Amino acid sequence: MTQNNGQTEIPNTEHAFAQYVRLLGKGKTGSRNLSYQESKDAMTMILKGEVEPEQLGAFMMLMRYQEESGEELAGFVDATYDVLTVPKNMPIVDLDWSSYAGKARRLPWFILSTLLMAENGISILMHGEGDHTHGRIYTEQMLKLLNIPIAHSFEEAASHINASNFAYLPLHDFLPELARIMNLKWILGLRSPVNTFTRLINPCRATCSMQGIHHPAYRDTHQEASLLLKQPTMAVIKGDGGETEWNPDMSNLVRSIKKGQPIEEEWSPLFPKRHVKDSVLDPSKLANLWNGSVDDEYGVGAIIGTTAITLYTMDKADSHEGALKMARTWWKNRDKTRF
Repeated sequence: MTQNNGQTEIPNTEHAFAQYVRLLGKGKTGSRNLSYQESKDAMTMILKGEVEPEQLGAFMMLMRYQEESGEELAGFVDATYDVLTVPKNMPIVDLDWSSYAGKARRLPWFILSTLLMAENGISILMHGEGDHTHGRIYTEQMLKLLNIPIAHSFEEAASHINASNFAYLPLHDFLPELARIMNLKWILGLRSPVNTFTRLINPCRATCSMQGIHHPAYRDTHQEASLLLKQPTMAVIKGDGGETEWNPDMSNLVRSIKKGQPIEEEWSPLFPKRHVKDSVLDPSKLANLWNGSVDDEYGVGAIIGTTAITLYTMDKADSHEGALKMARTWWKNRDKTRF
């Protein structure tokens, strides 16, 4: 739409994006989910800035209302690959790790899981976006407290991976339009599908992808989308706070893909009784737990459990028990002088 002497000028031909809003919003009997190709085409237009603000808001909220299908998520993700420019000399990334939810009730112990794996030779690209929901601790701010550098380009991420096997790259530095839409929560009042499908973006095409969700139903759609995206190895768990972190007080049903085949397995709780949550979240506790100056049974359990699920998914161990044993050994032998 354009403005002419203060008046809104209505076009006399239908906007190309209108078809996608119509497909989602024609009511209980007329609306439907988008196909993979429709989803990819729609997201391509969004990423290229070819959509009016009114259309974007309507599309995102209609999609949010009816919930995304696996086909839609896969189409959205594939659209991002067409606009991403990843350097050809990017080092091999073993593990893609998404971190978009933030933590509100417990500390982000999963960060120490990823650093533990990086210390033991697994190269990791973590990507996320912070500060889109008040009252949460986001990965980016936590990494800064730990004096771990933030990459602001794929070139910087490559340098960090070469130096330490770990890099964190914010969404706003490689797909800024998606970061902008994610932060529209303050205007729309709800999260959008961007919060869902960004977890599935694997920009460096790592062989293994780890994803955490809050709502259990999304385990199925993430697994389905990953199959459509031909992701060879992945796991999606009901993560604490929506992050990829196992609450070791509870069993966890893991949906995964190994060698291209969908798998479902349940992991038993690590503790017989649930732990009481900390009344105050102190981010400095992560560094202190790592260096051994404080102890936290729940935190260690979350670190070891999350590491074990990942190692098992990556076929570093052939059983749950073997993966837990390996994770415990790595934790015991960690370099405590790092923090």
